Amino acid sequence: MSSNQEQKVTFKQLLMFFIPLGVSSSLITISHVIINSTLARSANPEIIIACYALPMSILGLTEKPALLMRQTCSALVRDRVSFRAMSIVNWYVLACVLILGSLICYTPLGRWVFLYFFGASEELVKPMIQTYQVLMFVSIFSALRCMYQGIIIFNMRTKWLTIGMFFRLSAMYSLSLYYIQTNQVNSAQVGAIIFLVGMMVEAAVSVWEGRSLLKKIPEKKPDHPVEHPRQIFHFYKPLLYSSIIAVIIGPSINAFLGKTMDFQLAVASFTIAASLTQLVISFFSYIHQIVLNFYRKDPASVMRFTLILAFIPGLLIAIVSYTPLGPWFMQNVMGVNERLMHASLDTLRVFTIMTLVFPWLDFGNGLVLLRGETKLMVWSQAANVATTLITLTICILLSPGWNGMIGALAQSFGVAAEATVVWYVLRAIGKSTGKTGFRSTLKS
Repeated sequence: MSSNQEQKVTFKQLLMFFIPLGVSSSLITISHVIINSTLARSANPEIIIACYALPMSILGLTEKPALLMRQTCSALVRDRVSFRAMSIVNWYVLACVLILGSLICYTPLGRWVFLYFFGASEELVKPMIQTYQVLMFVSIFSALRCMYQGIIIFNMRTKWLTIGMFFRLSAMYSLSLYYIQTNQVNSAQVGAIIFLVGMMVEAAVSVWEGRSLLKKIPEKKPDHPVEHPRQIFHFYKPLLYSSIIAVIIGPSINAFLGKTMDFQLAVASFTIAASLTQLVISFFSYIHQIVLNFYRKDPASVMRFTLILAFIPGLLIAIVSYTPLGPWFMQNVMGVNERLMHASLDTLRVFTIMTLVFPWLDFGNGLVLLRGETKLMVWSQAANVATTLITLTICILLSPGWNGMIGALAQSFGVAAEATVVWYVLRAIGKSTGKTGFRSTLKS
């Protein structure tokens, strides 16, 4: 058999690897839909969803470093030595997350953030802090989950991500039904508790399968250069810096939405539309893993596979936005009232822009990770944030009555700017950088 034949990747192989990842990612978004649907059945849905949405945007700051463990572990862990180095980095990250979360929950910093940065009213600050006191523990279990999922992905056992999400959703849905049937949906903390329980269940499944795979990998792989935490940090730190820049986006959007003509409606409609958009594009958010695991073997097949996938998210969002399916889903499944439904549909239509761009951004980020050029992500995320903030400012000044649509437009333009920077720099780097790979970067 020739080397070319050995390296050929079939469409079936890509599907078998990708579909479990896509399904598990979509199920993650369904978990947020479950929470929003539960909170929408409260007596004051707009207030309670807003009290949940703003602490969730803070969770984006504390959980993002944990989520990066999945990509880092998938790219760098090949034996038990590199896994131990990865574990040390993970514990450093968890310690920092806990410190930051504690400052927000138990010092005046939290009150300042919600009152002055987000522009929340005085009476909503306390329930928002109480909600985040539960949400801060989500990051701990998320970090454990993502580290072991990196091992699962590299070992091509992606079905276990779907299995873990099945157990997570089952736990969340059961708890949601309990709160609804006992008429206890009376605070945003209910959503936080549902989220935490689901994350704990998924983390338990990921750790169980990941540890069983660890027993089968070698103690030290001779040709693998990763042995020390500093090598992990060399790869991880640019990802972390870019994520720190990126997490400004969520809080900034919510803060600017506080300056619209109807703050509560703007935040609630943006939250619902964003959750539905994520439900659609989340299935395609693992294209970077296809690139990471298969691009060097067969770049042509990976490109063809991506071309097939790329236009599906935009088509799905258009169907939900412009057909009776959207109103039916929001009213009968999510339980939102008519006023909130119309505002959410208007916002969802704007998100079509983002769904058309996102698959190509994820493909480009996969090439960045493959080549170890993670410093590029700092600049691409900076472009995203800058474009988002500029769009928010212009829209608030010129048309504050757009409410949640302002957030959708700003986020869409931001993603487009990020993709533009990634592909421009990758084009400039050219084939010469592709030959170096990330292995040489780690050794430097």
